[in-house]
Amino acid sequence: MLKIAYHPIYKHPLPEGHRFPMEKYELLPRQLIHEGTCSDANFFEPEFPDEKYILNVHETDYFKRLRDLKLSKKEIRKSGFPLSAALVKREMIIADGTMKAVHYSLENGISFNIAGGTHHAYTNRAEAFCLLNDQAIAARYLQQENLAKRILIIDLDVHQGNGTAEIFQNDPSIFTFSMHGKGNYPFKKEESDLDIEVPDGSGDAEYLKLLKDTLPGLIKEQKPDFIFYLSGVDILETDKLGRLSCSVNGCKERDRFVLQTCHDLNIPVQCSMGGGYSKEIRVIIEAHANTYRLAKEIYF
Repeated sequence: MLKIAYHPIYKHPLPEGHRFPMEKYELLPRQLIHEGTCSDANFFEPEFPDEKYILNVHETDYFKRLRDLKLSKKEIRKSGFPLSAALVKREMIIADGTMKAVHYSLENGISFNIAGGTHHAYTNRAEAFCLLNDQAIAARYLQQENLAKRILIIDLDVHQGNGTAEIFQNDPSIFTFSMHGKGNYPFKKEESDLDIEVPDGSGDAEYLKLLKDTLPGLIKEQKPDFIFYLSGVDILETDKLGRLSCSVNGCKERDRFVLQTCHDLNIPVQCSMGGGYSKEIRVIIEAHANTYRLAKEIYF
């Protein structure tokens, strides 16, 4: 059965002033249930993780100051969020969702986190609406629990996974692959193990050719026994923060190729949603829902 980490926002409501668009995290599960792609049984609710797993990735001083709401004003501005206890709780629960999801990936081939994809969080700082790096935490968790040795992180958000690149810059057992918009934030990018900068304005044909020319050979070379996939839908032409010109169908074909490749090679994959900022919420929900529809089609 497809298993999906989902923590309702109302459990830890965020105060006014949080600029990050949270609406999709409530609407997406409703859409999946409404259309019959999922039922209530597909969803599980994560909890608070043991802090030791967070500290496998994030520096102790940073995490304790974040947890205790003692970040500097400059650090808070860099995060993009007003700092609050509810926000920190939510970030920790998101990380737990991705850690718990990996067990379902090992059992069923694939799992999801409705949230997650917080790839701008560094070892020692928050950035761009990302406070704790959920997939990085889960990757180290897998290794610590002897559930995987070689891990590949496929980051196809329109923004480079700069925090993830920094976290694993000296770790050859975790390969970071980021394919992102060349002209997009962050304007000073980190160095992933493999970066592909997609030219501004690129559409479906250019984008998919780059991906299909790269991913099979990369997997063959790296031989991962687990894959994390960040499936941001901000590559869409309609995205307010992106500079690419992919269609909803092109984004769906991207997801089909990644998931079918993982399935055919029998490599477990965990998917976190990442970004999506189109003006119309229905476009965001449709693009994200396609990823779940494909998972059901390919795996179940």
